[in-house]
Amino acid sequence: MHVLREALAKFLEEDIGKGDITSQILPDDVVKAKIVCKERAVIAGLHEAGMLFEMVKCKAESLVEEGSLVKPKTTIMVVNGNARSILSAERTVLNVLMRMSGIATETKKFVDEVKKVNPNVRIACTRKTAPGFRIFDKRSVKVGGGETHRMRLDNMVLIKDNHLAIVGSVSKAVKLAKQMHGSKNNIEVEVRSLNEAIEAVNADADMIMLDNLTAKQVHSIVKALKKKELRDKVTIEVSGGITHKNVKQYASADIDLISIGSLTHSVRAIDMSLEIAGS
Repeated sequence: MHVLREALAKFLEEDIGKGDITSQILPDDVVKAKIVCKERAVIAGLHEAGMLFEMVKCKAESLVEEGSLVKPKTTIMVVNGNARSILSAERTVLNVLMRMSGIATETKKFVDEVKKVNPNVRIACTRKTAPGFRIFDKRSVKVGGGETHRMRLDNMVLIKDNHLAIVGSVSKAVKLAKQMHGSKNNIEVEVRSLNEAIEAVNADADMIMLDNLTAKQVHSIVKALKKKELRDKVTIEVSGGITHKNVKQYASADIDLISIGSLTHSVRAIDMSLEIAGS
């Protein structure tokens, strides 16, 4: 909670600077305002919005539940407080709500799509987040029904292509990771071929990531692992180039997880506005 509040305070400071010199022309009156979501969306960020208004000594009330799907032109929050204070926090609040709701909406869309073909597949985001906004990006994915994967580099071992280029082989990389970390951390290996997948499983990796492969290639590798009775020994993640057009093709394979960087690195913010409703 302290980290969250500290981050939000910095967002406010970044936008307000030494003070909202435009709103200084306003009378020192108490007014009511409402935040309207102008399009169909999954709402995320209400908790953060409430904290931001609290920091400028305004009272906010959420009219919908976090994670709820709302129709266009839905009032999602009402605010009471000093007019100058409300407007000083307006843009920061909307930036947070719009981005977080955009991520939650996109995540929910992917989750619903994969569940239609394979209810066992989970959707996850990556570390491709906006600098300084990771805690909010990741929470938005959870609100949308997805998983956060790694929050930071110290959460798990993920051996990627650049690690392999330096170490030399999948088995050697996994062995080194096990020697250094033991069973304290899960070990995942990014693989791009059946041979690398087999090598990772035989080295006792906990997870393999089938990275930047076509859906046809993923199906082929999973089928081969089953034939060799290796499939159930490892968690299988698929990543790279996943879109709404092809996600069902990937999900129809016997995999466990699909990670999608665009959930956070290319999010489209949901259109919202703050409107003064009266005094």
